[in-house]
Order: sequence, then C-alpha cells, then structure tokens
Amino acid sequence: MYRFLLTSRWWGINVFVLLAIPFCIFMGSWQLSRFQARVDSSHQATRQVETDRTEAARPLTELLPVDQSTSGRQATATGRYGKQLLVPDRQLDGKNGYYVLTLLRTDGGKALPVVRGWLPGTPDAAKAPAPPAGEITVTGSLQASETPGDNGVSAQGGLPSGQTSAISAASLVNLVPYQMYDAWITLDKGDSGMKAVPATAPANTGLDLKAFQNLGYTGEWFVFAGFVVFMWFRLLRREVEFARDAELGLVPEDESAEAAQVSV
Repeated sequence: MYRFLLTSRWWGINVFVLLAIPFCIFMGSWQLSRFQARVDSSHQATRQVETDRTEAARPLTELLPVDQSTSGRQATATGRYGKQLLVPDRQLDGKNGYYVLTLLRTDGGKALPVVRGWLPGTPDAAKAPAPPAGEITVTGSLQASETPGDNGVSAQGGLPSGQTSAISAASLVNLVPYQMYDAWITLDKGDSGMKAVPATAPANTGLDLKAFQNLGYTGEWFVFAGFVVFMWFRLLRREVEFARDAELGLVPEDESAEAAQVSV
C-alpha cells in the first residue's frame, strides 16, 4: 500500500520536506536570537543610562563622534548662548509640550544644540526663559542627532519661525548662521525652572518596531515548518485512501490506470 513512497514523485516530495523543515526551524531560531539580542541590548542600554549619570563629565570633543558607546555620556562644553529655538510636540510625563533649545557657541567656533528644558502646552517664545548671558559651562547627557520620522520625532515641515521639528545638524544648519556639531546635549537639571529632558537610549538598542518584527518573523517561520508537515501528512493520507479505494475497486479503471502511470 505504501509502495507509492518509492516513486520519483514522492522522492521529490520527501526531499523537499526534509530540506524545508530544518530550514524553517533555522530561520525561526535566527529571528528569535535577533529579538533576544535586542532585548539584551535594551536592558544594557537602560543600565548604561543610569551608569552614565554618575560618571564624571568629559569634554565634548573627547566624546565625538556620537555612537552607542558615547551616547548618554556626561559631556561638558563652554561658550556663550546664541539663537534659541523651540521644538514642538514633545512628550514628557504623559503630557504634550515643547523643548527649549538654545545654541551654545563654543570657543572652537561651532555651535552645540543644548536642550535647556521642557515646557507644557503649545510652543510660545514669550514663555521660554531667556538663556543666561556671558560665558557659561554646561553639563548634560550627550545625544546623537535625531532623524525626522524615527522614534516619534516629527517630520513635519512649514513650522513657524523660531521652531524646528528635529534636533539635528542637518535641520539646524538651515536655520542658524553657525557651523554645527553633529550632536546635542540635554541638561541634567532644567534651566530657569523648566523640567529636565531625560536622555534616551542609543539608536537600535531598544524594543522598537524592528525588534517586534523579528519576533513576528520567528512565528511565521515556525508556522511554515508546521504547515509543511501538515501538508505532507495530508498528501500521504490522500494517497493511502486512494490506494485502498483502488484495491476495493471503488475507483474507476480509467482513474486507477491514470494514477498508476503518474505513480510510475
């Protein structure tokens, strides 16, 4: 009854199944390992943020360029505050508000974006505290330039004068007549009564959409493996039932002869 398993057709089916199942399991396990790596990276980044707060601040130039190892580190820079901008649609403690962003013109000639704090409500330049005058040294958490459209950063254009949607050198260079550092810092303590903006974890270290895509792909590959097994058993059962019907004479001769030719 099971002689059909030795036909060339079934040899092809069996080889495909034997190759497909391990491949699906391997791909599912690989996607699961990618998700687990992102989970571990997220935990490590969270611990790193806490550790960075207690470390001694280092000069800004020693921490550039910003990468996963320097993002969140305490940086210090000296200069004079210049142009001030507002960054709308920023959430803090579940409330909507805006950042007060002031450019610090350093002795090196470049400007460093400094988030001095957060205020609730709609952006209002009249409510934003003016920056301190004279030379000042600031200390805060170093952050990489933002990318519009990522991690909740607005990509909208056409903002009123004095506002910017993203804190990045590429965005700010068109708004101010200074050369910009490709980085920014958020003060540890909010300036002039504003709330301090907490540092964020480095890019590609959190449980973002990509992480859960890896988890979804894991499920898909294991489902594919189960589907291959299911279809193999279904084809086998159908073939066995057909063979039994043929032995009992329940299959017309023309269909039986055709099936015999196909099996050969």
